[in-house]
Amino acid sequence: MIQKLKIGSSPLTYAQYAEIASGSVKLELDFDAAERIRKSREFLESHTQTSTAPIYGVNTGFGALCNVVVDAANLSKLQTNLVRSHACGAGSEISPELVRLMMALKVQSFAVGVSGIRLEVVQQILNMFNSGAIPVVYELGSLGASGDLAPLAHMSLPLLGEGEVRLNGEKFLTNSALDKLEDRGWTPLTLASKEGLALLNGTQFMSAHGIYALIQARRIDYFADQIAALSTLAYDGRIEPFTSGVHLTRPHQGQIMTAKRLHQWLEPCLGMHRSKEHVQDPYSFRCVPQVHGASKGALLHAMNVFEVEVNSATDNPVVLSEEHAVVSAGNFHGQPLALALDYTAIAIHEYGSISERRTYQLISGRRGLPPFLVKKPGINSGLMIAQYTAASMVSQNKQLCSPASVDSIESSNGQEDHVSMGANAATKLLRIISNVYGILGIELLNAVQALWLRGEEVEGELGQLYKEFIEVSPAIEEDVYLRERMELAKEFLKTRLLSDDTILL
Repeated sequence: MIQKLKIGSSPLTYAQYAEIASGSVKLELDFDAAERIRKSREFLESHTQTSTAPIYGVNTGFGALCNVVVDAANLSKLQTNLVRSHACGAGSEISPELVRLMMALKVQSFAVGVSGIRLEVVQQILNMFNSGAIPVVYELGSLGASGDLAPLAHMSLPLLGEGEVRLNGEKFLTNSALDKLEDRGWTPLTLASKEGLALLNGTQFMSAHGIYALIQARRIDYFADQIAALSTLAYDGRIEPFTSGVHLTRPHQGQIMTAKRLHQWLEPCLGMHRSKEHVQDPYSFRCVPQVHGASKGALLHAMNVFEVEVNSATDNPVVLSEEHAVVSAGNFHGQPLALALDYTAIAIHEYGSISERRTYQLISGRRGLPPFLVKKPGINSGLMIAQYTAASMVSQNKQLCSPASVDSIESSNGQEDHVSMGANAATKLLRIISNVYGILGIELLNAVQALWLRGEEVEGELGQLYKEFIEVSPAIEEDVYLRERMELAKEFLKTRLLSDDTILL
């Protein structure tokens, strides 16, 4: 039986967001949230009937057309036309996981109860999510300022029986699949005043990417720490740099957390306690707590930003029934997210950057290991070119880390004269994450190969990782088709089961 998850009663956890993204839960609206939505709509309808002044987006045009008043007979058409005209996405489709998060986060935003929409609109989004239908949304088109207009228009058109959806992975024009959708529990919706604008204004495209990125970042942080420990053992490194007393003298939270983890994993390993000829290890080994720890700090900041965002109202205008006001303001502007997304990109990149350096050290023919980690170097190239690939991905990530948030471009005839570009920050962040999984996978491949060549028993949790991986990717005795092994390692990290209490962030 599929579990039900309530939206609007309290903030969700990252484990719950992961369930939403995977489609393994059904969503329902909290009763109190439904009451807030009803009261907000009642106030807006009353206010519209009694107010003599135009209300932006309710009985006016949009953007630079905000001074064009629309008569009551055309208010529904105004909202429908808005959704149609703004569905201008380009580029590749975003993943079903991201679209599911967009739908859930839109409901979560409406649950604040200041959007002035009918409860039927929220229920229709829930029906669409629960039916398994996935609106087709494209990655390009949002400037991250007046909300994620184009992506949210593509998400919203199927609610009206238009646009495109995927059912069981197959893409349909929504109007050609209405019989299938009706069988799944929903029929096309006719929008009323304010509702199209409420659907399109909002930061749910950026937020969905950010939440999904942080779900992955928490895994990456864990594996980056664990693989760094495994590589330290494989490189015959020293355990002393991870001693707790060292880090208490510079007590950054992330640094302390990382050192504690590495020391805990390395302590049971006999190889860490034998006499060493070398006094120090390269920075990529002994400075893991400082580097990974700084990324942890950045990610914790980003998580705080996104927790505030996804539990906020980000459409416009804001219906403040307690204050008897409908206020056109700027909660849809993506600047808080754009900065956090760029910061997150840099933080995640650093896990990959230092990982590639450890790979480079492992294949260098030092510390009793053969060059390129193969028994007969020369006739065999071993893991030589896998390091090239890791270096290539690190270099691309450096380019992708150029901040999108420092850019802006004027739109809507100057009405929208500063934009966040947070959507571009969001989409390139996912490319960085994919590369970092690949980089860490290559390091894992090298560390396990090095330990196999040493012929030593690996103890504790590191031993468990070693055994799991060498079972799916046996040691390399002579040259093999390495792309297959690298992809296997990447998938191993993306899918290996982790309990939520294992993750520090």
